[in-house]
Amino acid sequence: MNLIVAVDRNWGIGNKGQLLVRIPADHKMFRQETLGKVIIYGRKTLETFPLAQPLDQRENIILSANPSYEVRGAQVVHSIPELLEKIKDYPQEDLYVIGGASIYRQLLPYCDTAHVTKLDYAYEADAFFPDLDADPAWEITGESDEFTYFDVPYTFVRYERKKNG
Repeated sequence: MNLIVAVDRNWGIGNKGQLLVRIPADHKMFRQETLGKVIIYGRKTLETFPLAQPLDQRENIILSANPSYEVRGAQVVHSIPELLEKIKDYPQEDLYVIGGASIYRQLLPYCDTAHVTKLDYAYEADAFFPDLDADPAWEITGESDEFTYFDVPYTFVRYERKKNG
């Protein structure tokens, strides 16, 4: 399973329910990676989407503890075991965890690849992603050149879980 996230210098991912910054090239990369794939996320992340609607041209699976939560155009699951059962027939490389913070934390152990947009800037944040640089289970396997959006330098970094061996 993959995950895709944009983080600041302190691995912050959001503040007051919103992304820290919107970078068009990051959105383009996100769209290219996830189009035609399965995206897995939580209710709060859905609420940040345009009109709070599931993303088109993707299979949307929302993880919510609320047993009566329903979303038109998406499948809703209520636990990790239910999610794992729901996704077991999909190819692992077609599964993308896209947030938010609690969903990333819960699903990180099931992910093997992380697509991280690293912003070289420290924002005010109240939601964070685990620091993969400090986690010995992960290694960088690819990194783009540095780009700049206005005054924010950023790179696209691919992390992979180290194989036991």
